[in-house]
Parts: sequence; structure tokens; C-alpha cells
Amino acid sequence: MSRSAHIQRTAAARGVPFSSSPVLDVKLPTWRSRLVLFLLFAAFLALMARALWLQGMSTEFLQKQGASRYARTLELPATRGKVTDRNGQVLASSVPVKAIWAIPDDVLEAPKEKLQKLAALLEMSESELRKKLDSDRQFVYLKRQVEPEVSDKVLALGIAGIETRKEYKRFYPEGEVMAHVVGFTNVEDIGQEGIELASEKNLAGKTGSRRVIKDRLGRIVEDIQAIREPHDGKDLTLSVDSKIQYIAFTHLKEALEKHQAKAGGAVVLDAKTGEVLALVNLPSYNPNDRSVLTGAQLRNRVMTDTFEPGSTMKPFTVALALETGRVTPDTVFQTAPGFMTIGTATIHDAHKQGALTVAQVIQKSSNIGTVKMALQMPPQEMWELFTTVGFGQQPKFGFPGAVAGRLRNYKTWRPIEQATMSYGHGVSVSLIQMARAYMIFARDGDMIPLTFQKSNETPAGHRVISEKTARQMRLMMEAVTEPGGTATKARIAGYRVAGKTGTAHKLEGGRYVNKYVGDFIGFAPVSNPRVIVAVMIDEPTTGGHYGGDVAAPVFAAITANVLRSMNVAPDSSITSIIPDNSVQESM
Repeated sequence: MSRSAHIQRTAAARGVPFSSSPVLDVKLPTWRSRLVLFLLFAAFLALMARALWLQGMSTEFLQKQGASRYARTLELPATRGKVTDRNGQVLASSVPVKAIWAIPDDVLEAPKEKLQKLAALLEMSESELRKKLDSDRQFVYLKRQVEPEVSDKVLALGIAGIETRKEYKRFYPEGEVMAHVVGFTNVEDIGQEGIELASEKNLAGKTGSRRVIKDRLGRIVEDIQAIREPHDGKDLTLSVDSKIQYIAFTHLKEALEKHQAKAGGAVVLDAKTGEVLALVNLPSYNPNDRSVLTGAQLRNRVMTDTFEPGSTMKPFTVALALETGRVTPDTVFQTAPGFMTIGTATIHDAHKQGALTVAQVIQKSSNIGTVKMALQMPPQEMWELFTTVGFGQQPKFGFPGAVAGRLRNYKTWRPIEQATMSYGHGVSVSLIQMARAYMIFARDGDMIPLTFQKSNETPAGHRVISEKTARQMRLMMEAVTEPGGTATKARIAGYRVAGKTGTAHKLEGGRYVNKYVGDFIGFAPVSNPRVIVAVMIDEPTTGGHYGGDVAAPVFAAITANVLRSMNVAPDSSITSIIPDNSVQESM
């Protein structure tokens, strides 16, 4: 028996209470035990106060902290609106695809062979995949816009931490033919070029959102509520006709190959409504595959590139002279000996012509005759007409990248500058500006706005020149395409056509170089103009460089097919065309 047990038995035998046992005798001061008891009680009170504070006063904060660990707000993408041509042909539509995303820490725990299969499905090397996964973020995209069949195979691998998200990819059925009209969107389905950019607000719609609860692997375990329903984008019907667009694209491409030109552009306008029926640029690109896209392919030259229009500017100078009563179509100007000097500069005609009527000045494209008319007029009158038809003005038809060109204020013009501007030098324009400006000749003297959206109403126009002047100009410009004119290659069997050729040296570094831009702008049928067609060939290197040689044939091919596709009645009995290459325009 132990000593303590013995003492207890002895104490009990003597009648000593157990609580008074010497074994229980405390050697420590009483105040210490009471202090410990007090501290325990105070800690208990502090915990109780903290619990009451958290549960009573900080409920909202704690709920937010908890929700941030399991609740998520998912974006519900809206379907982007379709883009169609005027006949309902789809030009741009959205197809459902998937985005593959991952929780890096979870995916890196997967077996090596599964990661290799994942990399192969995503068309990347294993090292590229691991580089994407080597991130401190809780969420990383592995690949966007993945086809549904591929995303299904990815999920079938059963890799923890791999999830998919619904999104949309834009598809362009017309490819490079319609590229510069429609444009394209980026990986976020936001418009970057063309109509996709210009009409982004209407096409995009508004995304929605909903609250869900997810587990640590990113899986949705409960749908809480819909915060905002998605609103799909609006469909857009363009004024462009895909058949006419293809016609213009095909003939422009043939011309560039024939003349080995650097680039080219063409635009077709409806003279009655102001609708843009076709807009073509070359080189072009495939908006469905932009992996090798270059700046030269991307440029919408019809809108953004400016050039000196050359002789296509002469009809405006002549029209002003007619409108102000200074000349009539039969007024004669002496252009011999084929050159004239203004100050220290000398202006030349391509050929010595002698005495020419105003009508012949247009038909033969005489610089001398045009300059003599221009110098009869105050610079302000010329400047006002040029600005009224849109030169030097920012186009206002809602298409991105359209430029204003260059037209200096008349107050700074010297006589030689007024002279050269009269035949298209010293001023820069875009092709679409020139096409619209020719409306005053095709529409009996008034102009209407251009539009890229289908229109069922004819907009109100504003008068620029009188109906009489416009009709006189039409007849003179028709003579340009007849034997003896500079654009006999623009003629069309069965239709009367009118227009004007232009050829200009290019400016590089502020100096003219031995490179050319050839253009032709015209309309048909002359008896009741329905379409305006403008063609520009940039730096032709074979088969000539004059507008009458390189651009007029393209105009003829496009216009003939367009008029027939629109079922426009013929207005000429001529059924065969005999080439006449005797006249070239002055530059």
C-alpha cells in the first residue's frame, strides 16, 4: 500500500473529513485560483460578445465573404445579330462554340498522358499548355472559340479543373468578296472593321447574367437567380447586293492580274436611292481566317486611300462654267499649240488639238481648254462647288475610316494652283467621294446621302446645279465614250453610257514619281441613269496606265452585268462595239 493511501485510511479512521485531507492541502495562494477563474470567465464573455457582434452586427459582411467563396455571377452571352444583303443572303452570322478554361492547380495534378492528349486536342505543344497553366490565377483560358466536337473530346478526358464556357464565333459565308464591307469581329465578338464596327451597338445586343453556386472544381451545384436576361442583337439588312458585289470583285480582280497592278477599288451606287450596291477592294482577305492578314489586305482603299483624281475632276469645272453662264457647250477655246505657261509653270495637253468647243474639251480631255475656263472664274466659286459635292469634307454615311481628302481653302490659291485643280491635280479625294459627287450629273443636278443599309424610301436631295446643266453634262460625258473620246472601251452594247477618264501621277515624299493611278467614273443608262460605277487601278505596270485603258474596260464589264442583273431596259440600238484607241486623256 502506498503512503498516501495509508494516510487517507488513517485520517478516515480518526473522523477527519475528506476535504480536509492533507493530500488535498493546496500550497498555492487562494488569489491565484480566483484570478484564473476570473480570466476564464472574462474570456468566455469576450467570446460571447464576439459571437453576438458577428452574428448580429456583421451578418451582411460575413454573408458576402461566404458567398465570394462559393457564389459566382455567370455572364450569359447575347447572340450577335445577323448581317444580310438586300435580298436576304446571309453575310455574317454567329455560330455557337466553346471556350476551354482551367483551374491551373487542379489541372497540373492530372496524369502526364492526359495532359499530352489535352494539348493535342487544343493544337498546342505540351510545353505551351504547361506555360499557360503555370499561373497564380485561379482561372485561365486555354483556348477560345473551340468547335463543339473538340470541346466534347476535351471534357471526355475527365481532367479535374477543365471546364467549358459557351460563346459565339462569327462566320462570313462570302469570304474575301465581301470582306471590306462586312468587316469582322475579334475573339470577344466585338466589331473591329466594316459594318461589324460601324453597327456594333445594334448588332451586339446586351449580355445577361445569373447567380450560381459552384464547388471547388468549378462545377455548378445550384442555380440561385437570373439577374438580367440577355437581349440578342438586331439583324441588319445592307444595301449591298451580293451578286453585284461578286460581279465587281471578279472583274476588278481580272484587271489587276492583267495589268499587274498594285491594288484597285470599285464602287457601285444606286443613282435613284443613294444605296451602295457594291464596294470592292483588292487585295482582299478572308475574314474567316485572319492568321496571315497584312495591312495591305486590310485597307479599305475605296474609303481610306486618297489620290489625285486627274481628269475626272474636269466635269465639275465645266459644269460650273456652264451654270454661271460663262460658256455654252458650243463655246470655242483655242488649245493650240498644246501648252500654256502660267507664271513659271507650263501646262500640257497629251495631243495638240487646236480649237475645241466646250463639249470637245470634255470629250478630248483637254487640260488647256479646262484651265482657260477655270481662269475665267473666281477661286471662291470653284471652291464652293468642290466642297458642296463633298471634296475635302468628311463623309457622313456611318462607315469607319472614311477620309475627307484634301482641298485647300480658296484664299490660298495661286493662279497656277487654281489651274491645276481644275483638272484634278493639287487636290486629293477617295473613290467613294468621286462616285457620290457624280450624282449631280446622274440625278439632274441634285445630291442625296449615301447609305449602306437597305432603303425603301428615296431621301430628299439638295440641288447643286440646274437640271439643264446636268443634262448638258450628260451628253458631253456620253461623247467621252464614243469614237473620238478618251473612253471608248467603256461602251456597252445595248446601253448608252457616260463618264470621264482620269490619270494622275502618284505623289511620294512630296514629289511626283513615275507611278500612276488610272480611274474611270460613269453612269448608265444615259437616258435615265440607274447606277453610278467608279473604278480605280493603282500602279498598273503592263497594258498601259491611262484610265481609258485600265479602268474604263472594268467599268464596262461591271456596268453591263449590273444593268442586266437589275433588269434595266436597254436604251441603245448598238449591239456590237468596235474598239477605238485613238485618244488618250491629258494628265
